[in-house]
Amino acid sequence: MPTDCISFKRTGYFSSLICDYLDEKPELQPFYNRFPKLENFKAQIEEKQTYFDKDWRVRLVSAIGHQYRKIDTSSLVLQNINYLISEKTFTITTGHQLNLFTGPLYFLYKIVSAINLSKELKNTYPEYNFVPIYWMATEDHDFEEINYFNFKGKKVHWNKEAGGAVGELSTDGLETVLNLFSLELGTSKNAKYLKTLFEEAYVKHQNLADATRFLANELFKDYGLVIVDANDVELKKQFIPFMEDELLNLTSFKSVSKANEQINKLPNQPYGIQVNPREINLFYLTENLRERIVFEEGVYKVINTDISWNKSEIIKHLDEVPERFSPNVIMRPLYQEVILPNLCYIGGGGELAYWFQLKHYFNQVNVPFPILLLRNSVLIQSESQHKKLQNLNISKDAIFLKRDAFINKKVREISNIDIDFSEQKIALKQQFEALYKLAEQTDKSFLGAVKAQEIKQLKGLDALEKRLLKAQKRKLSGQVFRMTEIKNELFPNGSLQERNANFSEFYLEYGDQLIPKLIENLEPLKGEFLILNL
Repeated sequence: MPTDCISFKRTGYFSSLICDYLDEKPELQPFYNRFPKLENFKAQIEEKQTYFDKDWRVRLVSAIGHQYRKIDTSSLVLQNINYLISEKTFTITTGHQLNLFTGPLYFLYKIVSAINLSKELKNTYPEYNFVPIYWMATEDHDFEEINYFNFKGKKVHWNKEAGGAVGELSTDGLETVLNLFSLELGTSKNAKYLKTLFEEAYVKHQNLADATRFLANELFKDYGLVIVDANDVELKKQFIPFMEDELLNLTSFKSVSKANEQINKLPNQPYGIQVNPREINLFYLTENLRERIVFEEGVYKVINTDISWNKSEIIKHLDEVPERFSPNVIMRPLYQEVILPNLCYIGGGGELAYWFQLKHYFNQVNVPFPILLLRNSVLIQSESQHKKLQNLNISKDAIFLKRDAFINKKVREISNIDIDFSEQKIALKQQFEALYKLAEQTDKSFLGAVKAQEIKQLKGLDALEKRLLKAQKRKLSGQVFRMTEIKNELFPNGSLQERNANFSEFYLEYGDQLIPKLIENLEPLKGEFLILNL
């Protein structure tokens, strides 16, 4: 079946900030480096090439190689890791939390976007190598955001007391989750594969970082995906100068606060601020602990603990154990760009929103700012769903409407009477315009009474229109039910499919063709929402 596309703006699910970025509105230019067009990557390559030195590349390859020592991966992945030694190799990075069994479906789309952009860049710039990177957010500490996934309308939940960095969490208890999940999967060939995949990842690995690395590797090793765990002492050593600057000079707080002021001053664009910086944007990290570092009354402290240092002590401690210092959402992007020869970051709308706040900070610390690319978004439709949409004459624009607006629009379309009172409202307003003129010529004190009567009668027409619409919904209840049913299938819980469903639901149906189909159809630089008919 053919695929289709719709613009991100027309879906109604993306912020004005993201839509304006995709439209390349000039007022946003100060907040990013280069727009994601194929021809702009040449200058990005040249800029990043001057920043990275050979010695660090050798140490980077050694650190990543060490992370892969216990994992069986493909020759393509190993080749890509070794390519990173070369000054002609660059990365395309996406990042994500360690959600249980990948979490929402868009986890796959992020990674496929990185893989396909790397391929496209290689075709355009064959003298260079491009490596897709999945940056595991192992240092996050919000367990409640990652301890579940949705499967066919049910939540598969991991109940556990948790603290500290999620990557170090023990996988104890996930065998019970597997047993419950298995009952939902059934006994098909694809179901058996999913059970084995879950078991190999979560039951046979001791912590969440190792489990997630195994899972992502199994799904994407054939495409050369390199997985990076930044909670690594060798990688943190490279970031020491920036963390020291943060502790001593509050650089990110000053730079991002200034950028936020500029964003808030943009004319006629109430974009809002995605994240607000702390004075110090670092956590302190030990076993079962990840708490903010603050500077109060001349002393550096870790909140909710008795840990404290003076200035010389904390700098000495940073040099000795940099792995205990963890960047927050403000500093994590800088950490990524310092340790990777990265050209482009691929993220969702919320991620790109906070990246826009960081451009001035990157300038301040003299680190090249990456190209920012909105990840691919996809709506997967089965053959039967596609036929239902055709039979019900539901357009791609209509299916993206919010539920009530969708039903109202379709009832108006299929009704044999006109339920739109727009013409009557226009006629009524014209009548009242004449009454306003009459009131002004006679007694202006009547203007208020005329206005009140106009409002009353317009409200009356609205009420009649709603009652008529409601009556038609009852009369057309069979068709309304079928339309509501397909809407709920494609937009579970009223949200985008990719933000709600888990990949397992689709793997169950399409098996080992799911990811190849995504690889075949996703075009990262196209800038449209894909409707994929499978």
